[in-house]
Amino acid sequence: MTSEAAQPPEAGAVPDLAALTKVVARQRAELDRLQDAAAASVVLERAKGAVMARTGCPPDAAHEELQRRAEEGRRTLLEECWITLGSLGSQDRAVAQPSPADEVTDGPPRSAPFPAEPDGEALARFGRALVRVGGPQDLARCLLDHLPPDTGADAVLIFARLPAGGLELVGHAGVDDLLVQQWSRVPPLTGIAALDALDAGEARWLEDISADRRHYLLIGNPAEQWPTRAWLPVATGKSADFAVGVLRRRGGPFTPEVRGRLLAAARLCAGPLRMFGIRQDTAVGTATEAVRTVFERLPGAAVLLTPLRDPSGDVEDFRIDAATADTSDAVGRSGRQLLGLRFLECWPVPADEPLWQGCLDTLVSGRPYESEPFARQHVVAGVGELSTYSARVARLGDGLVVNWSRHDPSDRQEQRLADVQRLGNLGWANWHLVSGEVNWSSQVFAIFDRDPAQGAVPLERLPGLALPEDMPALARAVTELMRKGRPCDVPFRVVARDGIRHLRAVAEAVPDDRGTPVEVHGFVQDVTAQRSAELALVASERAVLTQHGVLQAERTVAARLQDALLPLPKQPVRLAGLRVDIAYLPAQSGLNVGGDWFSAIELPDGDALFVVGDVAGHGIDAVAAMALLRFTAKGMVITGSSLTGALGRLNALLLHSRDPHGTATMVLARYTPRERRLVWAQAGHPPPLLLRDGKARYLDRPFGMLLGAGDSARYEEAECRLAPGDRLVLYTDGLVEQPSESIDRGLERLARAAAVPGAGGAAPLDRLLGTLLEPERRDDVCVLDIRVPAEGEEAAR
Repeated sequence: MTSEAAQPPEAGAVPDLAALTKVVARQRAELDRLQDAAAASVVLERAKGAVMARTGCPPDAAHEELQRRAEEGRRTLLEECWITLGSLGSQDRAVAQPSPADEVTDGPPRSAPFPAEPDGEALARFGRALVRVGGPQDLARCLLDHLPPDTGADAVLIFARLPAGGLELVGHAGVDDLLVQQWSRVPPLTGIAALDALDAGEARWLEDISADRRHYLLIGNPAEQWPTRAWLPVATGKSADFAVGVLRRRGGPFTPEVRGRLLAAARLCAGPLRMFGIRQDTAVGTATEAVRTVFERLPGAAVLLTPLRDPSGDVEDFRIDAATADTSDAVGRSGRQLLGLRFLECWPVPADEPLWQGCLDTLVSGRPYESEPFARQHVVAGVGELSTYSARVARLGDGLVVNWSRHDPSDRQEQRLADVQRLGNLGWANWHLVSGEVNWSSQVFAIFDRDPAQGAVPLERLPGLALPEDMPALARAVTELMRKGRPCDVPFRVVARDGIRHLRAVAEAVPDDRGTPVEVHGFVQDVTAQRSAELALVASERAVLTQHGVLQAERTVAARLQDALLPLPKQPVRLAGLRVDIAYLPAQSGLNVGGDWFSAIELPDGDALFVVGDVAGHGIDAVAAMALLRFTAKGMVITGSSLTGALGRLNALLLHSRDPHGTATMVLARYTPRERRLVWAQAGHPPPLLLRDGKARYLDRPFGMLLGAGDSARYEEAECRLAPGDRLVLYTDGLVEQPSESIDRGLERLARAAAVPGAGGAAPLDRLLGTLLEPERRDDVCVLDIRVPAEGEEAAR
C-alpha cells in the first residue's frame, strides 16, 4: 500500500480538499487491489489443494498442472482455478456440456452442439471479479454485470437443488421482488426447465415462447416479458447441483457465439457455488454451538469431521464442523475460519495416504487410529514452518475427531539421530571405564549382528569379536585408547549370519583432571558395501592393466609384422612412366593394428599394377589376412590372371581361410603406358578419384561384391584413358569416413580438397592428408597418389 506524508497547513491556510480526496482515492484503490490479490491467492491455494488431493503431487507440481490446463484451454490461471474448484468430486474436470442433437417439435427443446471457444477477455474479467463475491446473491449480480452485451442478458436466476428434489432460489438479479417471492421455492414438478436441465445435465435453450409453453411452466409475469431464456446446469460434484437461468427481453435464437459465452460463464460459476454450498448445513445436532465452544477451549490441534458421501454412499470428503483455536491448515486459516470447509481442501492428501485411510477405517470399524510421525507444514505468522506430527483419529457418533500432536524438539532430535544412524549404517557406543557401565545404540547391535538380550560388550573384550587376523591391530588400538587416551580409527572384520562384514571403529577418551581416561565414546560403522566396491575396483584395475599389457604386446607384434610385410617407401615410386606417392597412416586411437594395405609394382610386360585393400578388423588376424591377400593378388596378376579373375579367386580364398567370417574390400588397377589405358576392378571399395584440368570426379564403379561376402560373387572391369597431367588417387575408407556422418559427405570433402588450386607441386599428398585428417583418427589410412607427367616433363624411371 502506498501513502503520502501529510504536510502541516500553514496558519490560516484553507485545506486543499481536492488533494486530500485524491490521496484517499489512491489509498482506497490500493486497498482494493491488495484485497483482490489476497482473495485470488486463496482461490489459487484451494485449487492447488484440490489438484494435490486428486493426484498426490506436491504444491509446485499442482501449480504447474493448473498453469498447463489454463494454457491448453486458452484461459487465465484464475479461471482454471474456479473451474477446478467447481469440478471437485466429479469424474471429469469439465462441467457437463450439451451434446449435439437436432431440434424436435414434439418434445422438450434439446441442446445444441457445443460452440467454439468464446473470446477469453470477458471471461477473464468475470474470473477476477469472482474473488470478491460473498454468496450466491452476489454471484448473480456479478454474472449479470459481466456478461457481454451481445448475450442480451437482462436478468439472472440461480436455483439450488434441494435434497427433497425441488429447487430453491439462492440468487437473483434484474427481477422484481414479486417474482422472487413467487419462485423462491419450486416443488419437484415436471415441466420446470431448470429441473429438466439439472436432470439431463444439459443446457436448455428456450427460444420460441409459443412452443416452450407446451413443455414448460415459464417464469415471468407475464411470461412474454422474457421471450427467450437459457437454463444452464452447474455441476459442483458428481451431478449438477445448481441451475443458472439467463433471461432476455429480446427475441430470436441464441447464436453459437452467445451460447459459448454463457456456457463458459456458467462453468466458472461452479467454483464459487461449491464454496458457498459446502457451508450451507454445518449443523452437528442440536448441540452444535456447545461442541464448537468446547473445541475452542481445548489445547492443541483437533477438528470434528462429518463425512460427506457421494450418490453411491462412498465417503468422498469430510466437513469440518468444529476446530480448536490451535488448528491451522496449509494456507494459515485457523479456528472458526475452518468451519464448513472440507478436510481435503484444508489438508490435501493422496487417496493412499495413511491418515486418509485411517479416517475411513475408523469411520467403519470404530477402532481408533494412530499414525506414524510425519512432516507437515503449517503457517505461523504468515511464515511456513515444517514440523513433525502424529495424528490420532477416533469416532464420535456418526463423525470423527482428529487431533494432531506436535513432537517437541527433543523428540525430533532423537528421531533425527536414529535416522542418521540408520541411513549411515552406524551406531554410537559409550564405555564408562570406572563404573564399567556400557551403552550401545540399537544400530550397534544390528551392525555386530548381536542379540540385544546378550547385552553390550565391554571395551576390553571388543577385539574378541573381530576375525583372528584383525584381532591384534584392534587390541593394540583399544589398549592405547584405555591407557593413554589416544584416539583410534581402526578397520576390522567380524563374522555375521550374512557373511563377513567390514567395520570401522572410531573412538576417543574423556580424561579426569589428572589426565587418566575415565570414559570412552565413539561410533561403529558398517563399511561392507564401500569396502566391497573398493576391492572390486582394485580387481578391475588389475584386470584392465593385464589386458592392456596383452593388447600392447599384440600391437607391437602386429606392427612389426606389418612393417615386415608392408614396407613403406620413403621416396615417390616411378612405375611405367608414372610418379606414385604412397602414404600409410595407422590409427591414432586404440591399441590394435589395422588391415589396410597397398601394392604398386611393375609387371613383366611393362605395365603397372596398383592395389589398395582394407581387411575388416584389427590385430594379428587382420595382418595375417592382409598378407594373404596382398601376395596372392600380386602373384595371380603376374602369372596372367585378369583383374576380375583374381578377385573371384581371392573371394574363394577368403571364404575358406582360417576366419570364414572375414571380409575385405579391394581395388585393382592395371596401367598400360603405351596407350595410357587404365583397366580397373573393385570389390566393395570406394571409387578412385580422377583430377583433370583442375576438376575432380570419381570414376564410375564397375560391379563388384565385398570379398568374403558370398560364394556367388561376380566382378566386372572398367576402363579409363589417362591424359598428361592427370592425377589419380586410390585410398581406403579411413580417408573419407568420420563418425556420425555418411560416407557421401566424406567423398565430397575429398573431392573439394583435391581440386583446390595449388594442391599440386611439391608433396601434394602430404598437403591433402593434412587438410582432410583429424589428429585423432579411429581407422588406418592408405593412399596411392598416381600422377601422369604433363607434356614436356621427363618421366624418369
